[in-house]
Amino acid sequence: MKKIQILGTGCPKCKKFVQHAEEAVKELGLDAEIEKVTQINDIMKFGVMMTPALAVDGAVKSVGKVLSVEEIKGLLK
Repeated sequence: MKKIQILGTGCPKCKKFVQHAEEAVKELGLDAEIEKVTQINDIMKFGVMMTPALAVDGAVKSVGKVLSVEEIKGLLK
């Protein structure tokens, strides 16, 4: 099972990112857990200074922008 983490404080862009990630997982039919990381200290442990960000299995894949569903699918394949 993949672990997908959306790093962000809960702003509208972060919420949109979560929706896109959920849609990408659904479209790919993946067995994945989506976790929202909202605490600043937890986000900083990833070395991320701009949100929203995406981490897959603990590795940061994107920082500072909301990826489209298709972009996320490309990172998850």
